[in-house]
Amino acid sequence: MRVFQNVSDIGDLRTALDEAFEIKKDRYKYSTIGKNKTCLLIFFNNSLRTRLSTQKAAMNLGMNVIVLDVNQGAWKLETERGVIMDGDKSEHLLEAIPVMGCYCDIIGVRSFATFQNRADDYEEKILNQFIQYSGKPVFFMESATVHPLQSFADLITIEEYKRNKRPKVVLSWAPHPKALPQAVPNSFAQWMRAADVDFVVTHPEGYELDPQFVGDTKVEYDQMRAFEGADFIYAKNWSCPGVTRPADYGRVLNTDRSWTVDDRHMAVTNNAFFMHCLPVRRNMIVTDSVIESPTSIVIPEAANREISAQVVLKRMIQSL
Repeated sequence: MRVFQNVSDIGDLRTALDEAFEIKKDRYKYSTIGKNKTCLLIFFNNSLRTRLSTQKAAMNLGMNVIVLDVNQGAWKLETERGVIMDGDKSEHLLEAIPVMGCYCDIIGVRSFATFQNRADDYEEKILNQFIQYSGKPVFFMESATVHPLQSFADLITIEEYKRNKRPKVVLSWAPHPKALPQAVPNSFAQWMRAADVDFVVTHPEGYELDPQFVGDTKVEYDQMRAFEGADFIYAKNWSCPGVTRPADYGRVLNTDRSWTVDDRHMAVTNNAFFMHCLPVRRNMIVTDSVIESPTSIVIPEAANREISAQVVLKRMIQSL
């Protein structure tokens, strides 16, 4: 595996899940395959779970790990071609990327949407430059449009906790004071469509996800109706994807607190498990009572980030 970006990159999901549970039983079973191999983790944006879980996964495989915070520990990088570099950016990504590739065997990159231009964000300009110019396998640690390590961990978690063969999984928009990217919901929709689940998306009008990720998934604009009989509730905010109105891309169109997941919502589910990628704004996305309930699995979900990263890194090492 040279690139990990979409669910199709992982191949057969059943095989990937079996591999994940094998690793979870013994995280150090493959502790020598990464010997004398170096994983470079590049962060253009802040991180807690992604940073810690991916470092831990790499070390479980015996890899050396280098972490670079681009905005704090490196020269400011220019990303656009044709720019006269007479400002505060001292180095161009086109030189920086191949240099980075000289010092490692595998590269992970985290770079969020800018919300300045929808086409640029959805073309994944920064991540694709790493794929094109680094000469190394590249995995996405969240990008402008996707967060596959999170969604793989989400699927592992659902597989662990499901009570029936084909559970109903609901992705629900929830209010947030800031404009957030669509990466997590995009990936979650993509991975759930590939999995054997009954998948429903619910959100206010204007928040329709890009068809390349959500496909023909059922969209229910009545949140309470969507929650009925659900086995898993995945709450997440996202800003306007700008699918039908590009001018609204990245805007906050709605802050309706009635969409906050609370006990009233959960009461119509099938005693559903509550999920969220974290960090979460309590009493905006979800109430204290729901996230602290016995059916909240946000911590096991976060723990599985180590497992999803380890499967991906193991496969990339094996492809070298």
